[in-house]
Amino acid sequence: MNKSTTLRKITGASCLTLAAAIGATSVANAANWRYAHEEYDGDVQDVYAEHFKDYVEENSDHTIQIFEFGQLGESDDIMEQTQNGILQFVNQSPGFTGSLIPEAQIFFIPYLMPTDMDTVVEFFRESEAINEMFPKLYADAGLELLQMYPEGEMVITLDEPVTSPEGMKNKKIRVMTNPLLSATYEAFGATPTPLPWGEVYGALQTNMIDGQENPIFWIESGGLYEVSPNLVFTGHGWFTTAIMANKDFYDGLSDEDQKLVRDASDYAFEKIIVHIDGLADESLEEIKKASDKVTVTRLNEEQIEAFRKRAPKVEEAFIDMTGESGKELLEQFKEDLKEVQKD
Repeated sequence: MNKSTTLRKITGASCLTLAAAIGATSVANAANWRYAHEEYDGDVQDVYAEHFKDYVEENSDHTIQIFEFGQLGESDDIMEQTQNGILQFVNQSPGFTGSLIPEAQIFFIPYLMPTDMDTVVEFFRESEAINEMFPKLYADAGLELLQMYPEGEMVITLDEPVTSPEGMKNKKIRVMTNPLLSATYEAFGATPTPLPWGEVYGALQTNMIDGQENPIFWIESGGLYEVSPNLVFTGHGWFTTAIMANKDFYDGLSDEDQKLVRDASDYAFEKIIVHIDGLADESLEEIKKASDKVTVTRLNEEQIEAFRKRAPKVEEAFIDMTGESGKELLEQFKEDLKEVQKD
């Protein structure tokens, strides 16, 4: 079951809706805004996009056209289209944005983020690094950062159960086109193998790679458990994503529409936090029902510590890649996490 979708070509520019009553003296303009994300129908990014769309359309005359994974190409394609103004909004994870904004790779430093959902959510709400430092970095890349939000704990799927870095030795693990994620799996003892998402299922099926990482809901949605049935919970991090707007587009909006967009992103954030609560458990149960070949390995604290001891190498690689700005961001990240964990 390889869920490839047909690439669709965008035709036409933003739509102008002319609403005029007989004898009216003014014309109301409503725009059709295009929004692309990286996931399938009903997945977390799609649910967020639908809530964003609902808010915009219920509170304005504007409409939102949503494009799911594959309809406009891969992740790199939709980012390029957003930067070029073809798309107004894009939802993309730092796993791909990291090549454009190196500091965004911070989410791939293992064992930096906690795995407790309440702590994670509070961090995204309160973090100075997230809410003050990141928007400036994204703006430098021509993007208006509207919201960062978590999707779920990362889980590794493999060709066999593994409980130690030694067990990861020579395992070819698919990674996004992200240098720091490659550094993480090198530190874990594996061989990182960058691949676009559309090639992952087939590569697992033909043993070109031995494993990959993703949140559980995506492992279920993409059918990855069918070809990579051994699920390993290492507790090394959460999958994070972000919704952005083309900055020229956003800056050109009226104050009223800028507020509309901000309010829509906040509204969708609150909805998605409710949506992901319990989603991992539900998805895991569905996977177990669908296949009797699936194994679930949850590392104990001693086993996790063997992986955690390798994380400082990845922090060093992050600072090497990002320089002083990355160092400052990492320090603030840790300070923010300390604050929410204290609370």
